[in-house]
Amino acid sequence: MKPLEGYLVVDFSQFLSGPSASLRLADMGARVIKIERSGVGDICRTLYTSNVIMNGESSVFHAINRNKESFEVDLKQEEDCKMVRELLSKADVMIHNFRPGVMKRLGFDYETVQQLNPGIVYAALSGYGGEGTAKGKPGQDLLLQAVTGLTWLSGNADSGPVAMGLSIVDMLAGSHLAQGILACLFRKITTGEGALVEVSMIESAYDFQFETLTTFMNDGGELPERTVQNNANAYLGAPYGIYRTADGFIALAMGSIPVLAVLLGCKAMEVFIDPAEAFDKRDEIKAILADHLQTDTTKSWLAVLEPADIWCSDVLNWKELMEHEGFKALNMIQEVEMKDGYRYQTTRCPIRIDGELLVSSKGSPKLGQDNENIIKQFVTLKSSVHE
Repeated sequence: MKPLEGYLVVDFSQFLSGPSASLRLADMGARVIKIERSGVGDICRTLYTSNVIMNGESSVFHAINRNKESFEVDLKQEEDCKMVRELLSKADVMIHNFRPGVMKRLGFDYETVQQLNPGIVYAALSGYGGEGTAKGKPGQDLLLQAVTGLTWLSGNADSGPVAMGLSIVDMLAGSHLAQGILACLFRKITTGEGALVEVSMIESAYDFQFETLTTFMNDGGELPERTVQNNANAYLGAPYGIYRTADGFIALAMGSIPVLAVLLGCKAMEVFIDPAEAFDKRDEIKAILADHLQTDTTKSWLAVLEPADIWCSDVLNWKELMEHEGFKALNMIQEVEMKDGYRYQTTRCPIRIDGELLVSSKGSPKLGQDNENIIKQFVTLKSSVHE
């Protein structure tokens, strides 16, 4: 039995941040019902991040909304709102990620829902929080990376600001929201109390940088300096970075420069004896190292470094990853099936409980596919809701 079996989550959220939180709850056994706008649904259904269309909809939607149900409603119609309120009266958790003020206009703000269901855990995710002049701005991942300093940590010194190649702030905020929900569900078991859980993407992005921001604030306000080449962390010394070899790339984490010089047979690095030089002269050391590593293959270097317990790795692309024995051993891929029989492969939940993988064969829902069943189970009034 999965730990959240028997819990009902009503999810108004769209795009990535909120749905990533409800996906994690679904993986742990909760029943997640997506509230979707009539005729349109979650905007992520048509938010294409590539030209990959799966069963008529965005690959992103299928990835982040597997294992959920779809309830298609028109919240401008009172009859539909009544059905949603009845559903909420029986729910354990409600999630939304609209801008501040939107849910109040729709009649589903925290105060209203709490009166309907005092024990509900109401989880709200926003871009910039509910206060301040930025609260109405769009909570879009790239914009949040830009405004929180994240883009000055990746890339080399002359690269300018560099965004991460993932919607990292969306995923972090969703993870934080799930953490808050789980904490409040635990409290609810002992006290019966509901809760308001609030997470903003901007605060999640700040928290993501707790190491670097702490260093900055206690380093006299000195801005981090990325290395001229092979940067992988603006604060760490040589050799930390990714380097080209004769046939690919190799990643090197922290390590002793004198030890590396001997192992790699790099005479030019033997002059750097003082550990402080790994920081003070890191650009010079990295330049020497970058040239030297191109004289042999990745496999050859790993054969020397790994037995000596040097922190290093080859650098895989996705095709190589899929063929890697380590990846295969983890069974990270699962196949899921939609109600219409369409099957697709996607990743599984990374959490194991009591040694068991949290997997489900249930794919993403077609818009409104679960209306009839949801109405029959939860709604007592008659309705001609869209089916």
